[in-house]
Amino acid sequence: MNRLREHIEEVIPLTDEEFDRIQTFFTLKNVRKNQFLVNEADEVKFEFLALNGIYKVFYIDENGKEHILQFAKKNWWMTDYVGFFKQKNATMFVECLKDGQVLCLTLEGREKLALEFHKMEHFFRVKLTNGYIALQQRITLLLSSTPQQRYEEFSKLYPDLILEIPKKYVAEYLGVSRETLSRLYVNSNKM
Repeated sequence: MNRLREHIEEVIPLTDEEFDRIQTFFTLKNVRKNQFLVNEADEVKFEFLALNGIYKVFYIDENGKEHILQFAKKNWWMTDYVGFFKQKNATMFVECLKDGQVLCLTLEGREKLALEFHKMEHFFRVKLTNGYIALQQRITLLLSSTPQQRYEEFSKLYPDLILEIPKKYVAEYLGVSRETLSRLYVNSNKM
């Protein structure tokens, strides 16, 4: 739970007493490679904070094609947020790509934390705002850049992920074929 405290204190300071209470809202879960934290059509009970491991958040379209919205690693939050906040069944999947651990937080727990600790309400707002900004930047990049630019931006932002995630998933995330990804890699190394 020390990692949870460090993560929260990147945004807000906590006393020992505050943290002792806050940590009671979280449960630790070990996750194996290929295990799903969220399955499409299931009730979305938790928001997850990755302590370690690598995860992907994705959906499958009506043609059976997978679309990756997000990768998550240490200190990243993830879930199917529509299902979580609207208390609806999932339309997304959250899958573990590399063994790890997550902290699980229910919506009820999140709301109680925000009511009980104004600091936590601020923390959650900062995290949601940062997530929204990242999503908006991702959409803008997908709509207005070339595959080469998307690859270079991903490589710059996430140099460790590009080495740890199977190339087929990187290609899906960038919206290109596996073959195109290979060409992008060769082109970026020529520069």
